[in-house]
Amino acid sequence: MSPRPIRDAATFEVYRNAVTGLADEMAITILRTAHSQIVASSMDFSAALCDASGRVIAQANTCPVHLGSIPEAMSAVLTAFGDSVRPGDVYLLNDPDLGGMHLPDIFAIAPVFTSGQELLGYSVTVVNHVDVGGWAAGSMAVQSTSIFAEGVQIPPSRLCDAGTLNETFLALILRNVREPDLLRGDLDAQLAACHAGGEGLKALAGRHGTDGLAALNEQLLAHSETLLRAALANAPDGSYAFEDFIDDDGMGSPPIPFRVTITIAGDTLHLDFTGSSPQVASALNATESFTRSASYAAIQGALGSDIPANSGFYRPLTFTIPRASILNGRRPSARGARGLVAYRIIDTVLGALAPVFPDRVPAAGDGGPDSVAIGITGEDGTTNVLWDILCGAWGARPDRDGVDGVSPLGANLANVPVEELERSGHVRIDGYGYLPDTGGPGRWRGGLSTFRDMTVLAPAVSVQIRSDRRTHLPYGLGGGAQGTPSSNILNPGTPRERTLPAKVVQPLAAGERHRHVTAGGGGHGDPFARDPDRVLRDVLDGKVTVSGAIRDYGVVITPDGAIDTAATRRRRAARRR
Repeated sequence: MSPRPIRDAATFEVYRNAVTGLADEMAITILRTAHSQIVASSMDFSAALCDASGRVIAQANTCPVHLGSIPEAMSAVLTAFGDSVRPGDVYLLNDPDLGGMHLPDIFAIAPVFTSGQELLGYSVTVVNHVDVGGWAAGSMAVQSTSIFAEGVQIPPSRLCDAGTLNETFLALILRNVREPDLLRGDLDAQLAACHAGGEGLKALAGRHGTDGLAALNEQLLAHSETLLRAALANAPDGSYAFEDFIDDDGMGSPPIPFRVTITIAGDTLHLDFTGSSPQVASALNATESFTRSASYAAIQGALGSDIPANSGFYRPLTFTIPRASILNGRRPSARGARGLVAYRIIDTVLGALAPVFPDRVPAAGDGGPDSVAIGITGEDGTTNVLWDILCGAWGARPDRDGVDGVSPLGANLANVPVEELERSGHVRIDGYGYLPDTGGPGRWRGGLSTFRDMTVLAPAVSVQIRSDRRTHLPYGLGGGAQGTPSSNILNPGTPRERTLPAKVVQPLAAGERHRHVTAGGGGHGDPFARDPDRVLRDVLDGKVTVSGAIRDYGVVITPDGAIDTAATRRRRAARRR
């Protein structure tokens, strides 16, 4: 007999932290057992727990743009297997038209049962695998024009049947990828995390009883809904519009618009993306669930991270997302590079929310982590894929500078260590750091651009680059200036130097060098209102040059490294006039 449900505040708070901690334990399991660099170093994965009906009750502190898509994946699995779910089952999927996001992101979903065969919920993991096949190493080339060119498609499928692994199904997947050992290792990490989540959920059911667990889950969902509705109720009613752009689709298109009108009415919020670009010819197309997921991340960032992100958080939010648009691609559109769309959605939503929450919304950052996938084929036919995920900068915040060299909102990734890239023996990293004068000027300065110089050591490689914010720069707010552009330069400082497109698949030979530079973040507030002491500190730290201090902030620095107060006053007064 289940214990009587306890609904007091202390029990609820203990449970809230316990179930969230359990989701984080799942994430730590993946981090410690994953095999590939993109998972173990860059942390491109997520984990969550769902209740018996598939609602998200807790998610790990991992990649936000993954987590908001879990309800769609759960719905696809329940549609396919809801009547036949058994203990020991594990389901896989990655098909964007059947619950997935893009093909490299493989969901592993495991039902959790009590010893009495009562369904408690589901452990869910999603990992961005290093490669799932297709024509380009890494399976995320912007230039893909059809999903059939991007790799192996997995509809909701049973990998484990009552504890028995379907070896034939797994062998079929592994035969179609460039790094089968890495995929198998990362998949094993997902299964280990699902097991850890399941064991923890069963322990919580043993402590609270199945009825008590269900009651606490309902309270947790209602708690998030209540907090979000309260935050919206305190905001002014009205409609707020914003527009931002991706530079191009990687195939010669004009700028790609993202438009949103956010309407706040009482304790509800509606996002209307009408007017955004139709789906494009390249792989820059997202799923509807991914668009919602990016929007959830932006809204939570603006309204407060203390609101638990679960299915209750989603209830006050409604969407209009046009079909066959870049935000809701139609099969067989390619969707491998859809990550860039998420970051522009976040920038667009935050831009619309800036007038509503001016003390919380930052200027635009680098526009999303840039990815450089390096494919190597040996003389014996073996293939390797190296991923260089390069995070740039946050835009300036309303009360402090932007952050340098950090993942943007929505990603929660990490820059790949130099040693991790060089260990393969295929490349050498010659330079890695920040570039001065690249943070957008403002009372609060945007984060700096990050650069990475790489020399190819292998006889030949294929480099697939996804970047942006070269012509449509990160916006500033409150009078702050824009950030600075990204760039890709081949063989810099040599007679063979040339600028590569922002989105390209490029063959490189041994000895060739590539420099990648991320965009700098936008500034916040009037640059000529910045505290001169902060400008001096930036100059001394190498973040701003002496000429940049004069040009961008009106602060004159003497040769001995001090502020020329009189000259600074004259220059700033002249600027105001």
